[in-house]
Amino acid sequence: MPKNLTANRSSLSHRLSYALRHPGRVPRHLRRTSRDAWLRYRSPDHVAYYRAVMRSDTRRDPDLAVGGRGRERWLALGKMQFDYLLEHGLRPEHRMLEIGCGNLRAGWRFIDYLEPGHYHGVDISPDILFAAQDTLRERALQGRLPVLTPVRDLTLGFLPEQWFDVIHAHSVFSHSPLSVIDECFAHVGRVLAPDGWFDFTFDRTEGEEHHALREDFYYRTRTLLDLARQHGLTARFMDDWEALPHGQSKIRVARRG
Repeated sequence: MPKNLTANRSSLSHRLSYALRHPGRVPRHLRRTSRDAWLRYRSPDHVAYYRAVMRSDTRRDPDLAVGGRGRERWLALGKMQFDYLLEHGLRPEHRMLEIGCGNLRAGWRFIDYLEPGHYHGVDISPDILFAAQDTLRERALQGRLPVLTPVRDLTLGFLPEQWFDVIHAHSVFSHSPLSVIDECFAHVGRVLAPDGWFDFTFDRTEGEEHHALREDFYYRTRTLLDLARQHGLTARFMDDWEALPHGQSKIRVARRG
C-alpha cells in the first residue's frame, strides 16, 4: 500500500520534516540534489537527463539502479511482478514487451516462462542493458532468444503493429513527466494486440501532483486514467495490486473496443 498519499515531497516543510526524522539520509539527499542540478543543466530533455541518472546509478550497482536495497529485494520485487501477471492472464504463448526492462529484475522470469523469442525488452539506458546481458548469462537464458533494445523515446516506431499481447512497465512512469507518459499512450495502442493489455505502475498522490527533483513523479489516478482514455484506451485501477508490499499503484489499459 502506498504511503503518505497527501504529502508533497517537493515542499520545503516536507523536506525539513523528513530530514529531522531521518538525519542519516540527509547526506545522500544532498548528493542527489547536487547531481540533479548538474544533470539538468547538461541534458537537453528529460530522457537525456534520466539516461544520465541511470548511467550514474548503474556504475555503482545495477540492482540499486532499478530500485531496491540489494539482491534479495531485487529478487523479491521481480517475483512479485511476475506472480501478479501470471495471476492476471499471462500465458507462455503471449508476446511480451517490457518498457524499462532494466537489468531484467522481473524480465529474466518472463524470459524463462514465455516461449522462446516472445520477450522484447526496451530501455532508454544502454548501461542498464549491458547489465541485463549479464543477467541473461548468469541465468543461462540465452537460448530463450530474448530481444533487448535501447530506445531514444517511447514512440515505439520500430515495433510491428498489434504484435504484443502483454506490455509491462514497472517503475517507469514514476520517473516520467506527463509529456513522456502522453507520448507512450499515443503510440502504445498501435503495437498492442486487439485483446492485449498494458500494465504500468506509478507513484500515486491524492494531493497536489508534484515531483521530487526530476527523478520521482507523483500523479493522481484520475489524471492517468483520463489521459489514457484521450488516446482511445480503456483504463482501470488495479485495486488488488495495492495490497502487495511495493509502494506503488498500478493501472491496466487496453485498446478500446
